[in-house]
Amino acid sequence: MIDQSATAERERHSGENAVPAPVPRIALVGVHGFGERHLANLARLEAAGTLELVAVADPNPPAPGRLAESVAVFGDLAQLLAADPEVDVVILATPIQTHAPLALAALAAGKDVYVEKPPVASLGQFRDVLAAADAAGRLVQVGFQSLGSHALPALRALLESGGIGDVLGLSATGQWVRNRAYFKRSRWAGKRSLDGIDVVDGVATNALAHAVATGLHLAGAHTMADVESVDTDLYRAHDTESDDTSIIRVRTTSGSTLLCGLTLCAPEQQRPSVTVHGTRGEVTLFYTDDEVVISTPDGERRETFGRTDLLENLLEARSNGVPLLCALPDTGGFTTVLEAIRTAPAPQPINPGYIAWEGEGDDAHPVVQDIAAVIARAVKAQATFAELGMPWARKMPPLRTLTLDGKAVAEYQDGSRIRAVSSPRPYLHPVRTLAGTVVTDHQPLDHVWHLGAGVALQDVDGINFWGGRTYTREAGQYVWRPDHGSITPTETHAEETAARTGGAAGRLRETLGWNGPDGAPVLREDRTWEWSGVHSSAWRLSLDFALSPAGDRPVSLGSPGSNGRFEGGYGGFFWRLPACADATVWTPSGAGEAEVHGSVTPWLAWAGTFDGASATLVFVAAGGSTDPWFVRVDGYPGVGQSLAWDSPVIAEPDAPVQRSITVFVADGILGTTDIEALINQQGNRS
Repeated sequence: MIDQSATAERERHSGENAVPAPVPRIALVGVHGFGERHLANLARLEAAGTLELVAVADPNPPAPGRLAESVAVFGDLAQLLAADPEVDVVILATPIQTHAPLALAALAAGKDVYVEKPPVASLGQFRDVLAAADAAGRLVQVGFQSLGSHALPALRALLESGGIGDVLGLSATGQWVRNRAYFKRSRWAGKRSLDGIDVVDGVATNALAHAVATGLHLAGAHTMADVESVDTDLYRAHDTESDDTSIIRVRTTSGSTLLCGLTLCAPEQQRPSVTVHGTRGEVTLFYTDDEVVISTPDGERRETFGRTDLLENLLEARSNGVPLLCALPDTGGFTTVLEAIRTAPAPQPINPGYIAWEGEGDDAHPVVQDIAAVIARAVKAQATFAELGMPWARKMPPLRTLTLDGKAVAEYQDGSRIRAVSSPRPYLHPVRTLAGTVVTDHQPLDHVWHLGAGVALQDVDGINFWGGRTYTREAGQYVWRPDHGSITPTETHAEETAARTGGAAGRLRETLGWNGPDGAPVLREDRTWEWSGVHSSAWRLSLDFALSPAGDRPVSLGSPGSNGRFEGGYGGFFWRLPACADATVWTPSGAGEAEVHGSVTPWLAWAGTFDGASATLVFVAAGGSTDPWFVRVDGYPGVGQSLAWDSPVIAEPDAPVQRSITVFVADGILGTTDIEALINQQGNRS
């Protein structure tokens, strides 16, 4: 691979008899569409004496008078090269599928090349063009103009200085509006292939490709070797082959994660951006305007930067050997993403029920329901649409499904796709009533580390198995720390059982390992889920778990409450509910969040409307339990039973910490009399 900052034909002149270097002679292939922008830029630079436009090639020639009479016009690049107008640089502003063959032809003729994005339509083509440039000793600049922004070196300096703390991840977002006419502008628009030839048009590879490329640049993922993996989640609302609403998740070999949330189906056009998320704030680059916004606890500041034109950079590289700002080898990371999209299953059409069309005829454009909020949630959770469980997304098969009489009432997730700083762990979601109403949520925007129904603790000998920031007594607040553990199943047994009252029932027994950030075991958990039918509109879910030290030393189990946060003793069993209208929460001795939060009662009920359907959840404590209820209604909907309300609990090698809880999941709104009858009928587990 050659050093793209060098040029084989650079001539240097010095002394009294120095001869001025000849002005580079430029040919433009493709004068329409984006070629119009190149013509305007070429006119600017020619007026400044920087270059000379000597030829253009396009099967549809420019309008009369559009070019100077000295500019030769050809039907295609082959004719241009055969005429040999002594061109130094060939600019390619042509359809995607032509980039590689035209670049190969120009390189074979000994020309330096400026090729529009995406540079090629496959990884194979990328290797071919790279080899051709190497063999010819020529330069290839790729037209990701945002990489000429002076904001990029300033951002690198900010990140290296710790200006936003440690980097938690990066995101690239773009919400654009594209109508039907956009996909009728050419034969290749909206195509994954055309006449058997790869095109790979799409929101991530073309329309908002700058978002992906700029995000990769800031993540340090320039070459193919910099990319560890690419996850694609591709959808379309338009009647096209290509994707228009997608998540692309890139994990780099240096350990960073870039989550790209992109759509052409937004309600209105938004400025695309790339954000670096840190432990002390975040910095966002609106790359179309070269504007940077830095947000930290100290406040917000904005700054607008200049930009180096990539063609000028190429010409300077030819004359002075400066590095190219977007050399072909440095688009290897982007091409790896393109290849993942090219080889992925065809984009899934979005259910029309989640699309609203605005406008008429060719001016009509689709709007995906709540797409801005969905992308915001995906970015924060570093999750795909499918992983978030969007109703129009591909179905992610759970590890197991809990059923009653053939009806799915809950799905068991192993947590393996959860981001590291959310403390990956197993959980149940979605949990449904017998009528199908979903009564759990996972990875919600307000707390993306909340995961359905399960077990989590924020302080296990200083390790965070809850997710998000950690509350410490020393700081007196929540702080980001590299202290996140993970919980993984080591042994699982599922079986059907006979319910005591007849009907279907089931049991899931697990052994789980609680491992620290370094993978070292901290706790061993024995967990059992049991479920059974109660009657036609209610079923029962029970959880037993026991936490034992993984070694021969005691382990402290704590919470924000045990670390000094007033009434913040969450940890242990926790159930995150979805959005709930007309929520009511009560116990035998009180009602409302203020009354029930921190109380110790035999049961706690939550009733309300979930996505238009009413349901009631009844949380029943084990007999003799003294663990307070943890309840949130106003800030977010959640119920837990605190294992360490205001002081830690110690798990001894020979004395595990054991807890049990039962939840009745019922359709409709139950009253206190109904609840007590239900509990008495079923019998409380001790």
